[in-house]
Amino acid sequence: MKPTLPSEATASIEADIAFLDDPGRTKADKVEGAIGEFSEFHTAFGIYAEGIHIETAVLPVGWRDRLVGWDLQSSYPATPRFLDPHDLAVSKLVASREKDKAFVAALIAHSLVDVHLLLDRAALIDDSETIRRERVIAHLRNYLG
Repeated sequence: MKPTLPSEATASIEADIAFLDDPGRTKADKVEGAIGEFSEFHTAFGIYAEGIHIETAVLPVGWRDRLVGWDLQSSYPATPRFLDPHDLAVSKLVASREKDKAFVAALIAHSLVDVHLLLDRAALIDDSETIRRERVIAHLRNYLG
């Protein structure tokens, strides 16, 4: 049985979509135009996608090796992959917005991510992001008491 996501993890009406091979952002821009904020799709369904560039997020080293596949018939011929939940949570904590902290707190509270594994992943944040890496680690240590 798949776990049910807590309401804090499904509150957003936006989904970020990035492409692994989009150096000029043309694919991300097409997402914005077709199903982005204020598009006909957004008006019709009340949700939208934001086309982002992969470098927008700060992710733990090795995240590409941990991408999770999901067989979606509606996406054929594309093969969508998603961030591992722990990599996603760490990236959200790096962003450090209140909504992101609430999202991660809900995942932790519902045992959908493990704090020890989050700490391991946070340690994999690149050295160029030392200050943010240490802030994430300190935040996660608060969950351990």
